Amino acid sequence: MTTCLPLSLRKILRTACCLMGAIQALAVDPIVSNVQAKQREGSRLVDITYDVADPDSPTLTVYLKVSPDGGKTWKGPVELVSGDVGQHIAPGTAKKLVWDAGKEMANQYGANFRYKVGANDWQVPSGMVLILAGRFQMGDDRLDTSVRQVTLSSYAIDKWEVSIELWEEVRRWGNSHGYDIIQGESYGPRHPVNSVSWSEAVKWNNARSEKSGLVPAYYLDTGLTQVFRRGEAVSPQVRWRSGYRLPTEAEWEKAARGGLNGKLYPWGDEAIALGNLTCGTNKTTPIGTYPANGYGLYDVAGNLFEWCWDWYDNYPLVPQNDPHGPNSPIQDQYKTGRVFRGGSWITPVTNCRLAIRYRVTDPPGWRDNTAYGFRCVLPPGI
Repeated sequence: MTTCLPLSLRKILRTACCLMGAIQALAVDPIVSNVQAKQREGSRLVDITYDVADPDSPTLTVYLKVSPDGGKTWKGPVELVSGDVGQHIAPGTAKKLVWDAGKEMANQYGANFRYKVGANDWQVPSGMVLILAGRFQMGDDRLDTSVRQVTLSSYAIDKWEVSIELWEEVRRWGNSHGYDIIQGESYGPRHPVNSVSWSEAVKWNNARSEKSGLVPAYYLDTGLTQVFRRGEAVSPQVRWRSGYRLPTEAEWEKAARGGLNGKLYPWGDEAIALGNLTCGTNKTTPIGTYPANGYGLYDVAGNLFEWCWDWYDNYPLVPQNDPHGPNSPIQDQYKTGRVFRGGSWITPVTNCRLAIRYRVTDPPGWRDNTAYGFRCVLPPGI
């Protein structure tokens, strides 16, 4: 028997079914439970076990935070932890971590330590790595760049400098969707794109975002309604938690260090690391030619200078959280300009030290002679 419903009721039921379908399609957040911690006898290693469940994600990103004061303040994610931590951790029970408290929190003792295991199911795009939230030491007193403590939120960053192939793929899409991105230059296939101005790199990031179905990061107005797609922009407005964008100086340096605080180079303090970089050669090399740093990033020292977001200025001496640099250029001819980092194939090895800062005093649309490129970052959960 067929039952006929009044039109208004049929609309209500149809709407309810659609809403239920939408609810069922939403991702379920991971649930961490049964966290147990015990200091290993005779050492300052802490053994931690936990369970984590997630019905709709095959792998998760897991991190550990620690509180020395009973949960009033939390430090981390901590870095000196091994086991079922980091990316690509499958949900399950009796997961195990080992935290080296003696090294990471030396001279801190007490019975009030608490441990928090967290997990998220955001999948890092192919070709990027996740840099977990946490604090690091930025700068180097030996290079006259004052050391400061910086705490950053999590972000993903390209493993490689943007290649000529990726540049052209995004450029072709962008220019058929309202952009006016220039054709790229390089020394050959799989080499990084070079001769890229700061403004073009920013605009290209927007095209990469829209091509990927993401909300762009850069806008021409304070209301964040006019997407930067054409021409040049001296100081575009930024939607910081949306889309691909240039790294801030702090994001670049943390990622480039690969977990090695206080070192001159991504591999340590030695001035020469044969086979690790292109500094002082006669051209770039294909991306991924030399070994990666501790976070899996390639060519952070050498190959090309890499654009960052920030206007150049002296570092503040106080700790900072997610710094973006000055809001406008500093009115000083020796400081004005956007920052670039990392050294390039045209510089000697000593100019490829991690904390060395460079700036361009020309307009953001200025292009060089083959020494400038970039890599992108992406906030998590986009």
